[in-house]
Amino acid sequence: MADLKLLYQELIRLEIQMWGGIDARLRAEFDLPLTSFEVLHLVARRQGPRIQDIADEFGITVGGTSKVVDRLERDGWCARRPNPNDRRSSVVELTPAGQHVVDEAMKVFEEELELRIGSVIPEDSVREVTEALAAMRAAGRALDEERKAAGQGPAPAMRGPKESGRSAP
Repeated sequence: MADLKLLYQELIRLEIQMWGGIDARLRAEFDLPLTSFEVLHLVARRQGPRIQDIADEFGITVGGTSKVVDRLERDGWCARRPNPNDRRSSVVELTPAGQHVVDEAMKVFEEELELRIGSVIPEDSVREVTEALAAMRAAGRALDEERKAAGQGPAPAMRGPKESGRSAP
């Protein structure tokens, strides 16, 4: 039987280690925390996201997202503009300085990913792991939505092995 607790521990520790290493390098080279880079990168990829869109993408609160965008605006890397489709909201756009920092930081980010992942596991494994993690995230989102719709708290009734996605021992 697979040791799910060990897998969980390895995933969490890997995430912490990778986040810390990439964050440290972006801060040292660009004075850019990884959190800010992630938001800038999202704004660069999407056409005028709203604060709500950014919050939804990262699974964080609107208030927390707004604070990150406030700091990015203060640093001159993005700006809020009136939303042409909804006067009650605004969209976030990169400034030329923000586009420049994203472009330069992306090179460092990709280099770190190559060092930390690409040089360690083969390309086929990268695809397999990515697919498995995406499936796990989708199942987790579905479970959370199911619980929310049923008015349940975070602790569900126990499920049997047939429903868990693993075969019975």
